[in-house]
Amino acid sequence: MNNSEVYVGLDIGTTSIKALVCESVKGQLKVIGVGVERSAGLNRGVIVDIDKTAQAISAAVAQAEEKSNVEIKSVVVGLPANYLQMQRVHGMITIATRGQSREIVNQDVIDVAREALTQSIPPEREIIDLIPTEFTVDGFSGIKDPRGMVGVRLEMKATLYTGPKTIIHNTKKAVQQAGYDIKDFVITPIATDFNLLNDGEQDFGTVVVDLGGGQTTTSIIHDHQLKYTYVDPEGGKYITKDISTVMNTSLKNAEQLKLNHGYAMASLADEEVQVDVDVVGQNDPVQYSEQYLSEVIEARVRQIFERIQSKLQAIHAPELPGGVVLIGGVAALPGIKELAEQYFTGSIKVNVPEQMGIRHPRYAVSLALGMYENQLSDIDRLIKQTVQKVDTIKSPHEEKSQTTSTNTVNQEWPEESVKQRERAQRQAQQRLVAEKPQQKKKKQSAFSNRFKNIFNNLFD
Repeated sequence: MNNSEVYVGLDIGTTSIKALVCESVKGQLKVIGVGVERSAGLNRGVIVDIDKTAQAISAAVAQAEEKSNVEIKSVVVGLPANYLQMQRVHGMITIATRGQSREIVNQDVIDVAREALTQSIPPEREIIDLIPTEFTVDGFSGIKDPRGMVGVRLEMKATLYTGPKTIIHNTKKAVQQAGYDIKDFVITPIATDFNLLNDGEQDFGTVVVDLGGGQTTTSIIHDHQLKYTYVDPEGGKYITKDISTVMNTSLKNAEQLKLNHGYAMASLADEEVQVDVDVVGQNDPVQYSEQYLSEVIEARVRQIFERIQSKLQAIHAPELPGGVVLIGGVAALPGIKELAEQYFTGSIKVNVPEQMGIRHPRYAVSLALGMYENQLSDIDRLIKQTVQKVDTIKSPHEEKSQTTSTNTVNQEWPEESVKQRERAQRQAQQRLVAEKPQQKKKKQSAFSNRFKNIFNNLFD
C-alpha cells in the first residue's frame, strides 16, 4: 500500500500513546490499524525523558503497523496546548509587475505568509502553526483562496500559534529517535475542534474538554477559529492515585477498579455491589462498595470541573450554542455527562468515534489528527510548508533588499530602512486594530455578534 495515501495520527499522552492508521479513500478516512502502548517519560503531557518516550512511541507504532499491514514512515504528531499562545498577524505584499495587475499564483501565497511571519518572537518560543482567517485582494476581503484572481495588492489575516521550544524540541526528538519522520505538527485542540465538531458547532461556538490521563485541556472554538485554551494539570492519573491512596492498594489495581467499577457520579453507582480490593499488607481482599469507590472518583472530577468552570467565568464566556463536548479517556466514565451538566450550561455530549475498533473517547485525538491532515486544503499546505521553513524565514521585501553579505542585520537593512519598515508595520497594525469584523449572514449576525466582542480579547 502506498504510504502517501495513509495518515498516521500519533497521540502522545501522559498515560498512553495511541497510533491510529487511517487510509484515505476518495477523501474519506477508514481506520485500518491501531496501536496503544503505556506511556513512559511524560509528566502532565510534556516529555521529560526522550529515550523512554521514544521507546513507547516505537512500540505503539509497531503495533499499528502490524495490524494495518502498512509500513509506517511518517506520522502526524499532536502537540499539547501547554503554554500555547495565539497572536493575530497581518501580511501584505504587492504583486503588480511594472505597475500592472497580474494573476495570483502559489508563490504569492507563500510570500504573503512569510510577510505575516516576520513577527518578534521571544527566543524561548517557536512558531507552531499559521492559520489564515481571510485573504484580501485590492480591498476585496473574505477570500479563502486568492489564486487565479487578478490584483495589485494581496493581504492575509491569520492567527499565529507559538509554543515553548522545549516542548516542541523534545517531541520532535522523541519521534525521530523512535525512527519516524514527522509529516506534520498539529496543536491538539485545533485537530479535535476542527474535525470532531460540525460546521454549526464551529461557527456559533463550542467548548471542548479533553479529559486526558495527565491533564485536562479545555478549548473554545468560535467563528471557525480556536479562541481559547486552558490546561488543567490534573487528569485520570490523579483519579487513580486517589483510589490507590484511599483504598491502600497498588496503582495497577486502582486503575482496574476505576475502569471496571467506577462512576463519575456516586449516586449512579449501586451501594449493594461489592468489589474485592487487594489491600497492601493484608492477605485477604477487602470489600468496598461501588458507591464508595465512585465517591473517591467523583471528588477529583468535581475539582477539575470546578476549575474549568472558574476559568470560563473569568473570561466571561457566554452560553455557547454548541454546548460542551467531552473527549479523552476519562470521558468514558459512566455518569460523566450527568456530572458535567452541574457545572456547564447548554448541551453536554461525549464524543465517541463511530468506527469499529476505536469506539472509545480516548481515540478521539488520534483520529482527529488523521482527519485534520486528510482535509487540509492546497492553501493550508502551502502555508504549512512556509511555517516548516520558519527558521530561515525572511520578509520577501527583505530578500529583495539583501546585499551580497548576509552576516549581520545592519548589512541587509540600513538604519533608515529599519525605521521605515518599523513605521510601516506600526501603521499596518493600527489599521488592523481599527478594522471592525465583517458581519456574517444577516440571519446569523444578531445572534453571533454577541459572542465576538467577548472573544476578541482572548488571545494571549
